[in-house]
Amino acid sequence: MSEDFGLLEPADQPGDEWEQLDVSDTEADRIARRQDREFDEFRKRIKDTEQFKLQESVFDDATLAAVYKLVQDGYVDAFGGPVSTGKEASVFEALGGQAGERPEPGSEAAGGGPEGVTPEREVAVKVYRINSSNFRQMREYLEGDPRFEGIASDKKAVVLAWTRKEFANLERARKAGVRVPEPIAVQRNVLVMELVGHAEERARRLSEVDVENPETAYEVVREYMRRLYGAGLIHGDLSEYNMIIHEGELVIIDLGQAVTVHHPNAGEFLARDCENVAAFFTRQGIDVDPDDLRAYVTEPEPDPSGEPDEESSAGADVE
Repeated sequence: MSEDFGLLEPADQPGDEWEQLDVSDTEADRIARRQDREFDEFRKRIKDTEQFKLQESVFDDATLAAVYKLVQDGYVDAFGGPVSTGKEASVFEALGGQAGERPEPGSEAAGGGPEGVTPEREVAVKVYRINSSNFRQMREYLEGDPRFEGIASDKKAVVLAWTRKEFANLERARKAGVRVPEPIAVQRNVLVMELVGHAEERARRLSEVDVENPETAYEVVREYMRRLYGAGLIHGDLSEYNMIIHEGELVIIDLGQAVTVHHPNAGEFLARDCENVAAFFTRQGIDVDPDDLRAYVTEPEPDPSGEPDEESSAGADVE
């Protein structure tokens, strides 16, 4: 088999070693160099700060880049110390910046101010550790969630999806009327949200306080569970350790693992939530049956028109 290979015709003036090349800086070059210098200074400042010296496993270069982007975008003005440190994530206090995308004026995340986010308002910055997160457990909650079909199987992809999932779950819960920390921004494995309480005087978990009125607290918890379910979500790890009390409010936290009612393990997760809640309030002196709680949570809201609510009925069928 023969092939005909053609040759390019030589140019009239191919040039020589004295040819002039434009190597002058462009505006894009100058901006890129300035950003590199600023990021290097930011990385050095964070890693040299006393309260972060024990957090080196949290702030790898990719995480620092994510935090830096949140600072540049105006969501964070300054960092404080750690509020809590766990195996999978650490939460830091920070001052919220004047971000372009602001929470609703007058809302909790806006600090109650008329102009939205204010620099004086404290926020929480939750950083998920990519290397030490429980990869297998996270996959159990992600697989089967229709919002994350086709998620890659490597640890980094799972942790980044988990962070976005918590942000989305918080948004959905808040719109459903459930008191949760208001989400503000998300970037890779870093989530910025409302700081409930203060770093010096953190809000107490339900497990840490004497519940003065357990009947009222239980009514609030089961109503929040019902509203979550009505919004298509099941917390999946609800207990006295994932509920906090602040200024008379009961706040549901840690919604990273929350799944939709269409998740294949939704029934199992809901049953576990009901058992945990029933066990806690039974210890508080209330006779709570987990089956009755589940029936209340999954019961569809009555339709004023008298017609059956098909969407709620479908969502309630979780076995």
